[in-house]
Amino acid sequence: MNLRQLEHFVALAETGSFSRAALRLHVTQPALSRSIQQLEAELGGALVDRVGKRNELTPLGGEVLSRARLIGFQASELKRAGELLASGGIGEIRIGFGAGPGAVLTVPFMRMMAATHPRTRVVVSRGAVEAQLRALRAREIDGLLIDIRSVVPASDLRIEHVADLRGAFLCRRGHPLARLKEVRFADVLRFPIASSPISAEVRRLLVHRYGPHADPELCTTIVCEDVAPLIETTLTTDAVFLGTAAAGRDGLASGDLVELALTPALSASGTFGFVTLAGRTEAPAMSLLREFAREHLRDA
Repeated sequence: MNLRQLEHFVALAETGSFSRAALRLHVTQPALSRSIQQLEAELGGALVDRVGKRNELTPLGGEVLSRARLIGFQASELKRAGELLASGGIGEIRIGFGAGPGAVLTVPFMRMMAATHPRTRVVVSRGAVEAQLRALRAREIDGLLIDIRSVVPASDLRIEHVADLRGAFLCRRGHPLARLKEVRFADVLRFPIASSPISAEVRRLLVHRYGPHADPELCTTIVCEDVAPLIETTLTTDAVFLGTAAAGRDGLASGDLVELALTPALSASGTFGFVTLAGRTEAPAMSLLREFAREHLRDA
């Protein structure tokens, strides 16, 4: 038994087809069949039942699949650890940012890395949580910094809390709502509401506090994964931004943005943290991001 045979079996199990598995592995179908037969002979039993045109795992095949995946993961991590050690550097960093952390950290982190580690490759990705989790599990990125309440806990994920960022309604200076002594949610509904996708927990809180019409699926009119365009829209129109106060930190500091004091108060926050693959060897650059995030991911 060898790693190559286990890799062949995992590909067969995941594709359900000898032809598709051979195509994925860039081998001929006869060569793949011989590899699986040799593995079955060594393990003393069939791994796959050929049922017509379908290939179904036997009970032994199901047990072997889980162990083969683990062995493959550990082998790739051993290779990765060796490469990092041999390089003598801090390695590249590929990170997926959620909307909240991305608005606060992307530019400052890139500036810091360019100034202090100019030879380290930094790749930042954005997108929906589901897509980013798929990329993480496919090892296309090294970690995520997102609202961890949007992640379903799983045995292959390591989830660590970093910070809670206070939620807020923001508008431009001179906005009609900025002149009101008391603002209610019905007042906000008179204007466009701009927001990134909101977690189910915050959605429930908004509905509980302000009523069914506060469901973001119904009341938000401008939705974007990237917060920067939302803030720019809020600064230049009568749109009201719904998100973390930290996302509008610069505008609040300059006075160009105003935080609305709703009655009743919003009293919501985003819970942000890192999501990485459990047991995966991390590039030293990830420790830089962790330290940077804990220092800079805070309320305005």
